[in-house]
Amino acid sequence: MSNTLLTVCSTQSASWTTRARNSTFSFSTTRPTKPSKSRAPWSNATPRWDTRSAISIATTAEAARALVERYAALGHPVSYLHRDNRRGFKAGALEEGLKTAKGEFVAIFDADFVPPPDFLLKCIHHFTNPKIGMVQTRWTHINRDYSLLTEVEAILLDGHFVLEHSGRARSGVFFNFNGTAGMWRRVAIDEAGGWQHDTLTEDTDLSYRAQLKGWKFLYLQDVECPAELPVEMTAFKTQQARWAKGLIQVSKKILPKVFISDVPRSVKIEAWYHLTANLSYPLMIVLSVLLLPAMVIRFYQGWFQMVYIDLPLFMASTFSISSFYLVSQKELFPKTWLRTFLYLPFLMALGIGLTITNTRAVLEALAGKQTAFARTPKYRVESKKDKVAAAKYRKRLGWVPWLELLVGTYFALTVYYAIDNENYITVPFLLLFVIGYWCTGLMSLLQGRFAGVTVSSEAHSKPFPVGV
Repeated sequence: MSNTLLTVCSTQSASWTTRARNSTFSFSTTRPTKPSKSRAPWSNATPRWDTRSAISIATTAEAARALVERYAALGHPVSYLHRDNRRGFKAGALEEGLKTAKGEFVAIFDADFVPPPDFLLKCIHHFTNPKIGMVQTRWTHINRDYSLLTEVEAILLDGHFVLEHSGRARSGVFFNFNGTAGMWRRVAIDEAGGWQHDTLTEDTDLSYRAQLKGWKFLYLQDVECPAELPVEMTAFKTQQARWAKGLIQVSKKILPKVFISDVPRSVKIEAWYHLTANLSYPLMIVLSVLLLPAMVIRFYQGWFQMVYIDLPLFMASTFSISSFYLVSQKELFPKTWLRTFLYLPFLMALGIGLTITNTRAVLEALAGKQTAFARTPKYRVESKKDKVAAAKYRKRLGWVPWLELLVGTYFALTVYYAIDNENYITVPFLLLFVIGYWCTGLMSLLQGRFAGVTVSSEAHSKPFPVGV
C-alpha cells in the first residue's frame, strides 16, 4: 500500500499535503473541523480549534498551513499547496492535485467527511482485481438528529446508497462515484481523460467515461464514512440544484457515447434513466398546473370515481417512493425503522418543494447555460448544541422562495376546492404540495430558525456487511 494517495478536496482553494509512513495524503478543505473520535490513521495528536462565527478563506489557509507545519515538526515530510483561483472549481482542484501526486491510488474526501482510521485498509485490497477502477463507500451522517430537515436528508441519502447504488452494482450496470468517500485507481482516471470541468457533477462525468473504457466499479456498503448534512434549507436546495443540473449536463455529454458503445442494452437503458431522472421536475410543474383544472372538470364525480380512479392513483404515486425509503431504513436500522413512517409525509413534501429550484436547474442545463460551482455551506454542526453562526456563507435564492409560497397558496386553494366539493380522497395528496412548497419557501426565508425538531435515532446496529 506504499504511495497510496489520499486526496481530500472541496471547492475552496486552501489545500495541504501530508505523507504518513509509506502513504501519501493530500488535503483540501474550506475550514478546520472539530476533533473527532475517529482520528485519521496519520494522527499522532489532534490540534484543537476554537469555534468562530465565520471563517474566511484566508483564515482557512492559515489553519491549513499551521496544521502542515505541526505535522512537519513531528517528522512527517509535509508540503503545503494553495490554489489562488477557482478555475474548474472542484474538478480543477482535483486536476491540480494530481499534477504533483505520485500515488498509484487516489482516495477523495470532501472537507466535512471524517474517514475511519481503517478506511484505506478496508478499500485497498479490492484493487487486487486489476479490473477495479473505483471503490465507493457509504455516507453516514454526523448530525442526522440535529433537526427534522437533517433527518429527512439522511433518509433520502440512505435510500440512494442502500438501494440505488447496491442495486446498480449488483446488476452490473453503470453507477457513479459520489465525489467523496471513495478510492480510485490512478490509471483509470488518466485513461478516462482525467477530471473535466464542463459539468457541475464532475464525479458522474468521470465515472461514466471510466466505465465506458471498461473499468469496473465496486460499492462497499459496509464501509461507512460520516459527514455533515446541510442544516439550512437554502444550503440543501443549492446542493440539490447543483446535482440536478450536473446530471442533465452529463446526460447531454455522455449518453450519445453510451448509446453508440458496445455495452449491453440493459446498461444503456439504466444509464438513460439514471442521468435523465431529473427531467421529472419540469413534469411536476406541469402536474401542478393541471391539478386544479382537472378537479374543476371532474367536479361532478362521486365516491365511485374517487375509489376507482383517485385512490389507485394516490396509492401508486406514494407507495413506491414510501417503500423505497422504508426498505433502506429497515436494512440499516432493523430495531427502529418503523419510526420512518413519521418522516414519510415530510420526505415526500420536501421532494415536491424542491420542484421549482430543480426545474430551474434542469432548464438551465438543457439550454446550455453555464453557472459557477455553488458550494454547499457547512458550519461544523454535529449536535443540537451547535449553532449555525456563519451567516456570511448563507445564500438567498432570490425570487424562488416567494414563488414557492405563492404556489403553496395556490394548492391551499385547491385543497379548499376539494373539500368544498366533497372530493376528500384527494386532500392528503394535495396537502403534500401545500406543506412542501410552504416549508421550503418559509425555511429559505427564515434560515436557521427550524433546528431542534427531531425524533431520537438509533445508532447503526449492523457490524457486518449489508448489501453489496
